[in-house]
Amino acid sequence: MSETAQPDDPPDPSNPRIVKTEGIIGGKPRIDGTRISVYYIRERVEGRGLKPQTVADRHDLDVADVHRALAYYHEHPDEMRKIQQRREERLEEIKDGGLGPEDLE
Repeated sequence: MSETAQPDDPPDPSNPRIVKTEGIIGGKPRIDGTRISVYYIRERVEGRGLKPQTVADRHDLDVADVHRALAYYHEHPDEMRKIQQRREERLEEIKDGGLGPEDLE
Protein backbone atom coordinates (compact mmCIF):
# COMPACT_ATOMS: atom_id res chain seq x y z
CA MET A 1 0.00 0.00 0.00
CA SER A 2 1.47 3.35 -1.00
CA GLU A 3 1.14 6.55 0.96
CA THR A 4 -0.28 9.68 -0.57
CA ALA A 5 2.04 12.65 -0.25
CA GLN A 6 0.60 15.32 2.03
CA PRO A 7 1.36 19.03 1.88
CA ASP A 8 3.95 20.16 4.42
CA ASP A 9 2.30 23.53 4.76
CA PRO A 10 -1.12 24.75 3.73
CA PRO A 11 -0.90 26.92 0.62
CA ASP A 12 -0.38 30.61 1.15
CA PRO A 13 -3.86 32.16 0.85
CA SER A 14 -2.44 34.89 -1.38
CA ASN A 15 -0.85 32.30 -3.70
CA PRO A 16 -2.73 28.98 -3.30
CA ARG A 17 -1.38 27.44 -6.53
CA ILE A 18 2.11 27.19 -5.02
CA VAL A 19 2.43 24.21 -2.69
CA LYS A 20 5.11 22.23 -0.87
CA THR A 21 4.64 18.50 -0.48
CA GLU A 22 6.96 16.14 1.34
CA GLY A 23 8.23 13.54 -1.09
CA ILE A 24 7.64 15.60 -4.22
CA ILE A 25 10.76 17.35 -5.54
CA GLY A 26 12.24 17.36 -2.08
CA GLY A 27 9.44 19.42 -0.57
CA LYS A 28 10.43 22.48 -2.60
CA PRO A 29 7.69 24.94 -3.58
CA ARG A 30 6.06 23.98 -6.86
CA ILE A 31 3.02 24.65 -8.97
CA ASP A 32 0.14 22.57 -7.62
CA GLY A 33 -0.61 19.50 -9.73
CA THR A 34 2.88 19.48 -11.27
CA ARG A 35 6.46 18.62 -10.42
CA ILE A 36 7.59 22.02 -11.73
CA SER A 37 9.34 24.01 -9.04
CA VAL A 38 9.21 27.73 -8.40
CA TYR A 39 13.00 27.75 -8.69
CA TYR A 40 12.85 26.05 -12.12
CA ILE A 41 10.35 28.62 -13.40
CA ARG A 42 12.50 31.48 -12.15
CA GLU A 43 15.59 30.02 -13.82
CA ARG A 44 13.81 29.75 -17.17
CA VAL A 45 12.28 33.23 -17.13
CA GLU A 46 14.85 35.35 -15.32
CA GLY A 47 17.92 33.17 -15.74
CA ARG A 48 17.55 32.26 -19.40
CA GLY A 49 15.38 35.16 -20.50
CA LEU A 50 12.43 33.13 -21.74
CA LYS A 51 9.07 34.85 -21.84
CA PRO A 52 6.53 33.62 -19.26
CA GLN A 53 4.20 32.58 -22.08
CA THR A 54 6.97 30.51 -23.67
CA VAL A 55 7.62 28.69 -20.38
CA ALA A 56 3.89 28.13 -19.93
CA ASP A 57 3.52 26.74 -23.45
CA ARG A 58 6.52 24.43 -23.14
CA HIS A 59 5.23 22.92 -19.89
CA ASP A 60 1.49 23.00 -20.54
CA LEU A 61 0.92 25.58 -17.80
CA ASP A 62 -1.36 28.54 -17.45
CA VAL A 63 0.77 31.68 -17.86
CA ALA A 64 -0.80 32.95 -14.62
CA ASP A 65 0.86 30.04 -12.79
CA VAL A 66 4.23 31.09 -14.20
CA HIS A 67 3.65 34.59 -12.83
CA ARG A 68 2.51 33.13 -9.49
CA ALA A 69 5.71 31.11 -9.27
CA LEU A 70 7.80 34.21 -9.99
CA ALA A 71 5.89 36.17 -7.36
CA TYR A 72 6.45 33.39 -4.82
CA TYR A 73 10.16 33.35 -5.63
CA HIS A 74 10.51 37.07 -4.95
CA GLU A 75 8.25 37.03 -1.88
CA HIS A 76 10.38 34.30 -0.20
CA PRO A 77 14.02 35.31 -0.74
CA ASP A 78 15.42 33.42 2.28
CA GLU A 79 13.78 30.17 1.22
CA MET A 80 14.97 30.59 -2.36
CA ARG A 81 18.48 31.42 -1.20
CA LYS A 82 18.57 28.16 0.80
CA ILE A 83 17.43 26.19 -2.24
CA GLN A 84 20.15 27.84 -4.35
CA GLN A 85 22.83 27.11 -1.72
CA ARG A 86 21.78 23.47 -1.48
CA ARG A 87 21.84 23.17 -5.26
CA GLU A 88 25.35 24.62 -5.40
CA GLU A 89 26.50 22.21 -2.68
CA ARG A 90 25.08 19.27 -4.61
CA LEU A 91 26.78 20.45 -7.81
CA GLU A 92 30.10 20.56 -5.95
CA GLU A 93 29.48 17.03 -4.68
CA ILE A 94 28.88 15.89 -8.26
CA LYS A 95 32.11 17.54 -9.41
CA ASP A 96 33.92 15.76 -6.57
CA GLY A 97 32.34 12.44 -7.60
CA GLY A 98 30.03 12.10 -4.60
CA LEU A 99 26.67 12.37 -6.38
CA GLY A 100 25.18 11.59 -9.76
CA PRO A 101 22.93 13.86 -11.85
CA GLU A 102 19.85 12.05 -10.57
CA ASP A 103 20.52 13.47 -7.11
CA LEU A 104 20.01 17.10 -8.16
CA GLU A 105 16.24 17.58 -8.38
